[in-house]
Amino acid sequence: MKNGLTSLESWKALDKHYQETRKTSIRELFRQDPLRGNSLTLNAEGIYFDYSKHRITGKTLGLLFKLARERNLEARRAAMFSGEKINTTEKRAVLHIALRAPVEASIVVDGVNVVEQVHEVLGKMQAFAEKVRSGQWTGHTGKPIRNIVNIGIGGSDLGPVMAFEALRNYSMRELTFRFVSNIDGSDFAEAVQGLDPAETLFIVASKTFTTLETMTNALTARAWTLKALGDETAIQKHFVALSTNEKEVAKFGIDTRNMFGFWDWVGGRYSMTSAIGLSTMIAIGPEHYRQMLHGFHKMDEHFRTAPLEKNIPVIMALLTVWYNNFFNAQTQAVLPYENYLKRFPAYLQQMTMESTGKYITLDGHKVDYQTGPIYWGEPGTNGQHSFYQLIHQGTKLIPCDFIGFKKSLHDLPPHQDYLMANMIAQGEALAFGKTADEVAAEGVDEKLVPHKVFEGNRPSSTFLLDQLSPENLGKLVAMYEHSVFVQGVIWGVNPFDQMGVELGKVLAQNIIAELQGETKPSKHDSSTNALIQAYLRK
Repeated sequence: MKNGLTSLESWKALDKHYQETRKTSIRELFRQDPLRGNSLTLNAEGIYFDYSKHRITGKTLGLLFKLARERNLEARRAAMFSGEKINTTEKRAVLHIALRAPVEASIVVDGVNVVEQVHEVLGKMQAFAEKVRSGQWTGHTGKPIRNIVNIGIGGSDLGPVMAFEALRNYSMRELTFRFVSNIDGSDFAEAVQGLDPAETLFIVASKTFTTLETMTNALTARAWTLKALGDETAIQKHFVALSTNEKEVAKFGIDTRNMFGFWDWVGGRYSMTSAIGLSTMIAIGPEHYRQMLHGFHKMDEHFRTAPLEKNIPVIMALLTVWYNNFFNAQTQAVLPYENYLKRFPAYLQQMTMESTGKYITLDGHKVDYQTGPIYWGEPGTNGQHSFYQLIHQGTKLIPCDFIGFKKSLHDLPPHQDYLMANMIAQGEALAFGKTADEVAAEGVDEKLVPHKVFEGNRPSSTFLLDQLSPENLGKLVAMYEHSVFVQGVIWGVNPFDQMGVELGKVLAQNIIAELQGETKPSKHDSSTNALIQAYLRK
């Protein structure tokens, strides 16, 4: 049966409502309801969520919640938390929520309580992390490990990098952490620059232990280590694996006792709290790591139990649908006013765009509406001196998420007040702008008035937390995870597969053989053939 999103009564009602209200400005909405800034807010799990600066009314929200219920959101949410195999294209459960469930919880998949397995791996990770942090784990020559290099790609890299940068203030400063993902040799070369192989531990993160980029870098790391240490047995002291492929791990030379496993119900972009988080645990320590897991779990529980009308991820997702599908907004900006979150937008790009960048619905039909928007961003205030011009006075509608904290991690007055003043001011400027009359009243030359007008009416959400901590990072990541899930439910797509990444990989394998002279060039199009020949003329 064809996906019937646009034929739903709630969808039709939203379309009609959009036509009736699309010219109503945020300025006018605040004029009609001066207390709007108090009523359209949520305060849950230590997050103050202000969504008053959106082009919505109470009727808009009511229709959006009706749409969510017509799409069976509550039942789909329950199915995910109960371990049903909602990833139907791959016939898998979706249980990243189990990775942060407390030890006493029970989530049964195929007759097994997976929470017990999760905590078994967590215990193994903790024991290893403590050995490295204490210096008990030594390299081949007896020197303690001082450098940790995580080798992965996609979720096996973006999560660990983001978490390390976000929680760098909590990290063990005596240890150096670097991350390699790109198959471009420059990435590896720079990552090991200045490191002593005798003091370096590589964490190879690949579920199958066959991922081209990861294994190419891992083999280069192996050669780099052996060149310095000269003994094959050194691999066992300088490499560990985050994988499920015991045979390939052993073949590489890694002691399988130092293999940390995970499960097929953990998607790559949802895996930062699985064994993929080993580098994070080594960096910040097991106690801080468990605080981060607790933050994830608190947001999981909020999403699972809060009614839709009081549910932060649900409201976030429905606002995304509102702008994406009715205002034809193409992108979403995520703007953290905390420099430690500089990799957060890049992390969200994979989580969101690999999840909802689909044009085929769960029932196999092509959509007749837009799905996943493009997520992007940069920390404030850097972005203000880069791309905010386009957000304020450009021709594109770009909904924004501002993320701020009441307290800095460093006692450097007056930096935090200046930072937060800028964040709050940007939301105000985007929403209300400045009219021609207001500009003229400031004595601006008449010819310059049009250039200094800010139309405003640019929507934004603001998320205000106490301080960037491991627990609060967990809440923020889980908040976006669940928002993406809701978007997938509304659009009827599977947010837990990524089949669109496969074709390029397959074609690349053929071309690699051709570039290396193993096979004769196969029949490509004229452009591809010309590019291959141009590359070979070196």
